[in-house]
Amino acid sequence: MTAVEFIEPIAPADGVARAKALFAATYGTEPHGVWAAPGRVNLIGEHTDYNAGLCLPIALPHRTYIALAPREDTTVRVVSDIAPDRIAQADLDGLQARGVDGWSAYPTGVAWALREAGYDTVKGFDAAFVSCVPLGSGLSSSAAMTCSTALALDDVYGLGYGATDAGRVTLINAAITSENDMAGASTGGLDQNASMRCSAGHAIRLDCRPGLSAVDSVSPQEFDLDKYGLELLVVDTQAPHQLNDGQYAKRRATCEAAAATLGVDNLRVIADQVAAADDPAAALADVLARLDDETSVRRVRHVITEIERVDRFVAAFADGDIATAGDLFNASHDSLRDDYEVTVPELDVAVDTARANGAYGARMTGGGFGGSIIALVDKGRGREVAQLIADEFERRGFHAPRALAAVAAPSASREA
Repeated sequence: MTAVEFIEPIAPADGVARAKALFAATYGTEPHGVWAAPGRVNLIGEHTDYNAGLCLPIALPHRTYIALAPREDTTVRVVSDIAPDRIAQADLDGLQARGVDGWSAYPTGVAWALREAGYDTVKGFDAAFVSCVPLGSGLSSSAAMTCSTALALDDVYGLGYGATDAGRVTLINAAITSENDMAGASTGGLDQNASMRCSAGHAIRLDCRPGLSAVDSVSPQEFDLDKYGLELLVVDTQAPHQLNDGQYAKRRATCEAAAATLGVDNLRVIADQVAAADDPAAALADVLARLDDETSVRRVRHVITEIERVDRFVAAFADGDIATAGDLFNASHDSLRDDYEVTVPELDVAVDTARANGAYGARMTGGGFGGSIIALVDKGRGREVAQLIADEFERRGFHAPRALAAVAAPSASREA
C-alpha cells in the first residue's frame, strides 16, 4: 500500500520569500508587501450560513500568500505558483459581473467589489500568489485567496478596515461578492469570516442572522485539542470538488423556497422556534408537515437539526465530553449524507473507515460533492487513521487521498 501524503503548512518566512520571488520574476519589480490568509475547517454547522444559522469554523495553519503592488491605472495582473509562466490580466474599468473567467476572477473580483461598494480609490494591482491550501479540498482555498487580496488592497489603498474586527466585515463582504458575483461560486460567508476573524487556539461561533453587529455575530470558543489529548485529522479525498455546477445553488434555492412556504425570512427563524418549544421534536415534525414535497422536508430537517448541533458541540467540547462531541460529528455527517445529499462515496468511505478505527466522530466538512472529512482521534493516531483510509481507497480504486493535521490558527495578516 502507498504511504499517504501529509500536507504541511508553509512556514511564514518561506511563504513571504516565495511570494516575493514569484512577484519579482514575473513583474521585474518588488512588491509593496506580502499578506496571507488561511484556509479553514468548519467543525460543525454545514450549509447553515446561507440559512442565517450557526457555524463553528477554525482557521488552518495552511495559508495563501499574496505579494502585491498597487498600480496607477485600472489593470489587474495576477500570477500563481501553480502556473508561474501564465499571467492573467483584466481591466477594472467598465468591468461587469462574471466578466473575468478562470481563477483570476477571485482576486480581480475583490477589487471590482470594493469599487462597486463605492471605494473609488481602489485601482489596479499586480499580484503573485503562493499557497499550501489544497485546491478542491473543501478547505476554502478560494476564501484564502479573496481574503488575502482584500486585506492587501485595504492596506495599499489606505481603506483602514483591516485593523479591527468590525472593519474586516467590510472586506469580508467584498470577498463574498467576488466569489458570488464575479467567480459565480455561491458562498454564504462562513469561509470568509473564518479566514478573516479566527484566532489561534479558538474556533469562532459564527451567527449568520442578518443585522447582527460584528461583535454580536462572532464569539471565540476555545478549541484546545492538546487539553484533551486529541488530534483533528483532515483527509482530502481528492474526489472532484465542484460547487459551481448548480448543486450548491439548487440546495440554497430549495431552502429559500421552503422558508417562503413557511412564511419566514429564513430557516433560522424556524430553528429558533423549534429550539424554544416545550417539545422540540414535535415542533420540528409540525414544521415538516407543512412542506409539500419530500426533498424540501429532508433539506429543512438537516438545516434545523444542524443549527442545533452547533451549540451542543460547543458545550460538549468545553466540558471535555468528547464522546458527545464525536456523536454530534457523526450525526452531522449522517444528516448531510441522507437529508442534504451532498456526500459522495469517497467521503462516506473515509468517514466510515475513521469511525471503524477509533475516531470519536467523523464528518464531511465544507460544501460536499467531494472535498474533505474531519475526524476527532486520540493524539498520535492521526497518521495511522489517515493511512487506513488511504489503504481502503486503494482497495476500492479511488484516487489517493491526502491528509493534514488541523490546529486552530490565526486569521489573515500582513506578513511583510
